[in-house]
Amino acid sequence: MIYIETSRLHLRDWGETDIEPFRRLNKDEKVMQYFPKTLSAEETYEFHQSILSEFNECGYGLYAVEVKENKEFIGFIGFHRATFEADFTPCIEIGWRLKKEAWGKGYATEGAAACLHFGFNELGLRDVYSFTADMNKPSINVMEKIGMRFIKNFDHPNVEKNSPLNKHVLYHINRCS
Repeated sequence: MIYIETSRLHLRDWGETDIEPFRRLNKDEKVMQYFPKTLSAEETYEFHQSILSEFNECGYGLYAVEVKENKEFIGFIGFHRATFEADFTPCIEIGWRLKKEAWGKGYATEGAAACLHFGFNELGLRDVYSFTADMNKPSINVMEKIGMRFIKNFDHPNVEKNSPLNKHVLYHINRCS
């Protein structure tokens, strides 16, 4: 099922053929540079299962993204329930992860903007957050391009204190923005 369509992208259900490129995406060191580590095949399988569970429980999740022109899987964009311990959780997060070859083409911004529109108008979401390591300038750029506003800096409780990835930024947008 296609949930969201843009001029160049389909944000859709996950299929069996997405699993192998998803594994490659999650073990790519460049793609995962702002995460504590790359994911093994087993960790990717568990992540995929949690994505499917969230769709079943919530009716939304991290949508598989394909380029309409060639039907190529390039990653995910969508919503996730963030439940780690913080003063702004639980909350609904918008996030994205695209393969390197898809970078610099505006796909993350295009897909995330359409996802927000869908979330506010079809899913009835009121508030959406996004966060990343403060050194992740490309994702911060996307957050700002889709109209999100900086709220604060915070230490991510699930990232080691001495890690350069511990310092995070929090962005927010609401239905009325």
